[in-house]
Amino acid sequence: MSALREFALIAVLFLVYKVARLAVNGHVDEAFRNARAVWDAERWLRLPGELAAQQSLLGWDILVEAANSYYAYVHFPATAACLIWLYRYRPAHYRWTRNVLVLLTGGALGVHFLVPLAPPRMLTETGMLDLGRLYGPAVYGPPETDQISNQYAAMPSLHVGWALVVAIALIAATTSRYRGLWLLHPAITLLVVVVTGNHYWLDALAAAALLVVAYTMLRGQRPVPAVPRPRAEEALAHVP
Repeated sequence: MSALREFALIAVLFLVYKVARLAVNGHVDEAFRNARAVWDAERWLRLPGELAAQQSLLGWDILVEAANSYYAYVHFPATAACLIWLYRYRPAHYRWTRNVLVLLTGGALGVHFLVPLAPPRMLTETGMLDLGRLYGPAVYGPPETDQISNQYAAMPSLHVGWALVVAIALIAATTSRYRGLWLLHPAITLLVVVVTGNHYWLDALAAAALLVVAYTMLRGQRPVPAVPRPRAEEALAHVP
């Protein structure tokens, strides 16, 4: 029953997130004004250009399709798989990670209400392209007829935020000497969301900032870090 309760809680979280995003749909003019402001702010900050990042991928159709597929198919399954594994094998880390996700997602919805934001792929005057629509697989339909998602909620990027949570949770909960490789997931996610035109660099920074707040609020729930097991030769070296 406990597992079913936790599954229901996570399912409700995802459902509330989707419904709440739809509830803030609209405000198209404001979303585009904010998008141009973010674009200009990034140029003022001298952040790498999303357009240059995207153009570096064009001409490599297999990489474009791989990036679109990563964006479309990895986000939810990777997060769900992480939570299931933590629930089964690291219960304390599961509770901590679940609560972080709740706070992060709730904070993101608040930003979506306050700052509607069109993604870079909609700023056609900048030269950005919608690679999902052009190459597939496409996650979104035309925004004016899309009844499933709010496409004007680019900031913060929960793709990046959730990927960071997954990496942090698995690094904290495992003992492998290679566990730092879990950081490849948020790194790849960041590149994917930018080159596909779905997010700005600042969307990722906003997600990271919200995540810092969430972890700070839950610092008392942080489990004891997993202690790496010594390798066989190290263990033998300490045998008298």
